[in-house]
Amino acid sequence: MNASDPLVRHVRAIFLSDIHLGTRGCQAEALLDFLRHHESDYLYLVGDIIDFWAMSRSIHWTPSQNTVVQKILRRARKGTRVIFIPGNHDEALREYTGTVFGDIELHREYIHQAADGRRYWLVHGDDFDQVTRHHRWVAILGDVAYNLLVSINSRLSWLRRTLGIAGYWSLAGYAKRKVKSAVSFIYDFEDSVMHEARAQGVDGVICGHIHAVSMRNEDGLTYMNCGDWVDSCTAIIEQIDGQFSIIDWGQELRTSGPRLALPAKEDTVKV
Repeated sequence: MNASDPLVRHVRAIFLSDIHLGTRGCQAEALLDFLRHHESDYLYLVGDIIDFWAMSRSIHWTPSQNTVVQKILRRARKGTRVIFIPGNHDEALREYTGTVFGDIELHREYIHQAADGRRYWLVHGDDFDQVTRHHRWVAILGDVAYNLLVSINSRLSWLRRTLGIAGYWSLAGYAKRKVKSAVSFIYDFEDSVMHEARAQGVDGVICGHIHAVSMRNEDGLTYMNCGDWVDSCTAIIEQIDGQFSIIDWGQELRTSGPRLALPAKEDTVKV
């Protein structure tokens, strides 16, 4: 597909985070399907794109994951401005912030100016996670546990399909929503990120890290989280007019299949 294809939608900017290339949980096929249907002037990779933490234990690199890297590099060569903000799982790349490789810019954080002139602070978000900052071994243990839930979930999905049970149910997502401490952590994280964004004098913040897609306005400040491509398969896009939307590509694939003729369902917030 290309930008002249009627099935390809051109947007101003795409924001992706927490792809976790190199792991079994990475939904590379779904991401490729999303990218085939969306072209953009800007492509932001908001951290944890490559999972060096998991790869230090074992590497799971599929042909589709390799194609994701190739597609991103190809877009950069063909004029899409690609900006990579490393997260904690690919923090080794933070040593190279301020440089360009393969036409991809590396930044520790970044300010994106939308079509309507509003300014959005882009940051992965691990600096606002007290567990990651001060108790790294707990974060690594939690990462192993999360990957186990994702692995179990893939088997449950296969069993549900085999039994003819309609719909999709995520064990990892259920755990995040129902465990009280996890819910409390998410709200604390969002409040901390928004507090810093307000101090910086920007109009909003776009981040990742917690695998919880979100978009909300609070007292004139917009908080957006890209979600992930392990469990939910979500992204944030900026449309040509400067309006932002959540794209739930995972839900679209579960209801429509991989060969889509229409854009995915969106949750839109006017900002």
